[in-house]
Amino acid sequence: MLRRILTPSFVIFALFILGGIIFKSSAPTRCDTIMPNDSIFVLTGDERRIPFAMRQMRKHPNADLYIIGAGAQGKIEVARPAVIEAESKSTYQNALAIRDIVVRRDLKRIVVITTEDHINRAKYLIKQELPETEIIACPVTLAGMPPGKRLERWATEYVKYIVTMIGIKESK
Repeated sequence: MLRRILTPSFVIFALFILGGIIFKSSAPTRCDTIMPNDSIFVLTGDERRIPFAMRQMRKHPNADLYIIGAGAQGKIEVARPAVIEAESKSTYQNALAIRDIVVRRDLKRIVVITTEDHINRAKYLIKQELPETEIIACPVTLAGMPPGKRLERWATEYVKYIVTMIGIKESK
């Protein structure tokens, strides 16, 4: 009886679900400590990220602000000067753009702002490019989003994280 239940497909499905639970529970739920002179990198792609970053900047007025990604195209309303990188179009390309800035400016510690469902993969990819750099996670919550949409986003990011872990950094 137990043998009929524990088919390979059931075991794989169960491990996938367990991994998803671990993936979600391992994501930071609040911003780690931001130091007064930190460099804050905001990954675009979700409309919550830049307003969240602006709230963080009010708390940390001496921090440098970098807006990274395709969502940075066009006019961005920010309350202070920011470096805007608008060429990268994927999380992996964001990591490469951040690496170039960090190396050029000799930064030892950075803060990364992205949504809570995206933070694990973004941090992983950036750490692959900058193994010696301290990366501070600052996730934007998905509060107020319908539960079904939130579940869909978490599932999508979980699958992308698995794909990233096996070595595929971006799709063509």
